[in-house]
Amino acid sequence: MRPTHTAAVLAAAALVLSAAPAAAQIDYRNLDDGRPVHTEDAYPIERYAFELLAPVRLEALPGGLDNTIVAPEVEYGAFMNGQVGLSLPFARVHAPGASDFGLAGLRLHAFYNFNTESRSLPAFALRADLALPVGALAGDVARLTVKGIATRSWGLTRAHLNAAWSFGSENGLAQAEAAPRWSGSLAVDRTLFRQSLLLVVEGLAEQEVRGGPTIATLAAGTRWQWTPADVLDLGLSRRLTSSGPDFEITVGLSHAFALRGLLPAGR
Repeated sequence: MRPTHTAAVLAAAALVLSAAPAAAQIDYRNLDDGRPVHTEDAYPIERYAFELLAPVRLEALPGGLDNTIVAPEVEYGAFMNGQVGLSLPFARVHAPGASDFGLAGLRLHAFYNFNTESRSLPAFALRADLALPVGALAGDVARLTVKGIATRSWGLTRAHLNAAWSFGSENGLAQAEAAPRWSGSLAVDRTLFRQSLLLVVEGLAEQEVRGGPTIATLAAGTRWQWTPADVLDLGLSRRLTSSGPDFEITVGLSHAFALRGLLPAGR
């Protein structure tokens, strides 16, 4: 691992060790991007809260290819109804007889929720992601992705609609974790077992590059509130078309906390 990579990991660990746990979290119900499925809900993390995420994804691709991606991420409720985040995805790209490992980019995002859902309207949110070409597997171009998100609830059941479009050159894309040209997904989740466990199913369609085939996948996952500040998740997806990963497995852990020095007086 390069010294810069080691420094990034140590910095993330220092955040956790110097932080106070966030109290009374119900984070199991917040669908994050890629945890445990691609679809996310329209609500950000709590204002002034941090969340440290540690997802691991295994991809089995056609032709004997496979990827392993570890993408540590930190999110912060920087403003009312919104959050910002930073992710450093590391990837191992394996082909028969060869493999490569390295940083697959630097990812920055901003997320804003416009409203809490009402009887007549779902909740709406907008997310913007910027992928920068930092690292051996990050490619040569920056890429901006804009996503619209809607969430509608019926008691313990919720439905989520995501639609995303990416801008930027399609030449020299990252070898792993490259944002697709466009994607659309629909997911439905259900809370079970005394409101500590969430089950979700998802249908996803996406096109990796202009003129490429449309890839359709079906996914399912669960999120479990392990402690008031920690959530475990597991997701499985299966390709339904002739292109795209044969299957994906995602395992993740998130930890919510706050830094006392950043809290307003009286909190």
